Amino acid sequence: MRIKSLRGDLIEYLKSRNLVKRWEKQKYLFEQNPRHPSLETELLEPKHLKLYSFRITQKYRAIFIYAGNDEIEIVDINNHYK
Repeated sequence: MRIKSLRGDLIEYLKSRNLVKRWEKQKYLFEQNPRHPSLETELLEPKHLKLYSFRITQKYRAIFIYAGNDEIEIVDINNHYK
């Protein structure tokens, strides 16, 4: 599984919250094993939208879709509790 390059606004979001190192670690784990326990990968509600998430930190999550060809695209990174 490969993660497509992040959009500029998502990179800025990570930088502004000092999450770049944590993102790189979680990205590596996801690309090695999308179901790694520390990622807590899940299908979001409503399920018919086929949006998934994985944990960056306890507070932040990456929202993604499957883009085909064994790739995913991160569509958002947000505060899980807001």
